[in-house]
Amino acid sequence: MGKLELKGVNKVYRVGTFGGDTLHAVKDVSFTAEPGQIISLIGESGSGKSTIGKMILRLTRVSSGQILFDGKDVSTLKGADLRPYQRRVQGVFQDPFSSYNPIFKADRVFGMVKDTFYGDVSRSEWDGRVWQALKDVALDPDGVLGKYPHQLSGGQLQRMLVARALLLDIDFLVADEIISMLDASTRVDVLNLLGDLKAGGLGVLFVTHDLSLGNYISDRAIILRKGRIVESGKTADVFDHPSHPYTQMLLESVPALHGGRDPGLWADRKGRCLFHERYPQADATAPATAQDLSLAEIEPGHLVTCAHVDEPERCPDSRRAA
Repeated sequence: MGKLELKGVNKVYRVGTFGGDTLHAVKDVSFTAEPGQIISLIGESGSGKSTIGKMILRLTRVSSGQILFDGKDVSTLKGADLRPYQRRVQGVFQDPFSSYNPIFKADRVFGMVKDTFYGDVSRSEWDGRVWQALKDVALDPDGVLGKYPHQLSGGQLQRMLVARALLLDIDFLVADEIISMLDASTRVDVLNLLGDLKAGGLGVLFVTHDLSLGNYISDRAIILRKGRIVESGKTADVFDHPSHPYTQMLLESVPALHGGRDPGLWADRKGRCLFHERYPQADATAPATAQDLSLAEIEPGHLVTCAHVDEPERCPDSRRAA
């Protein structure tokens, strides 16, 4: 199983008339994803989380930084050199219907995998692999094979896409909002499927805007705002002791049946910049390649950036504001 590492990854788009302006969509993102671990990448729309997933999948290029898989930089691979990586790292996306051509039967996605990666495998052996992959994602092969997309539910189509990834014997899955369009009962099935795959050693990046889902499924959580990591750590640490104002705001907005989360649980951290309490003179906006203090470790494995990272002059705990 492979380890995935992002080091100082940035994505800048040219925007405006004739590309005269720039949009910094992802800013100096660094994290490590271990085999058999689910990491939730949590943020609101426009936070850059899907862009990170697309860069990992090499659907879009990084502007700077490195994406390492088993220690090898894959961010610059092209053509045939990229194919071994694509066999080990795959993605499943938000709208399962958009991944299928409505005029072809849904299981054509399996034939495309065979044609691209397993041309030397016999038809009978391949059919056996497809059958087993569908069983592994709790689908009845007789109930889904030979059907058109409109004849299947969103949950069935989504699990077929996971089965397609499993046929490649992957090590890492980017799951980008994969249950946001599914009904409640099917969501639980897909979440439990991810848990089973994790138990088998698969690494998963679970991209979501839903904090409840991230809390339920992940080992580690990364909170993303305006393309930058503002907080990360073990899921229990981030959710029980949120230390960045943005994380606190997100958690306070989560509805609950019994009065919601008690903000008193983290009252001792409200209004403070734990980053600058730890590193008074550090510049949280500086790239990691220039200095390693863009995030402070406030407890083992729990990292947080400046409470006013977008407006550092407002931070009362920074000596630069004096």
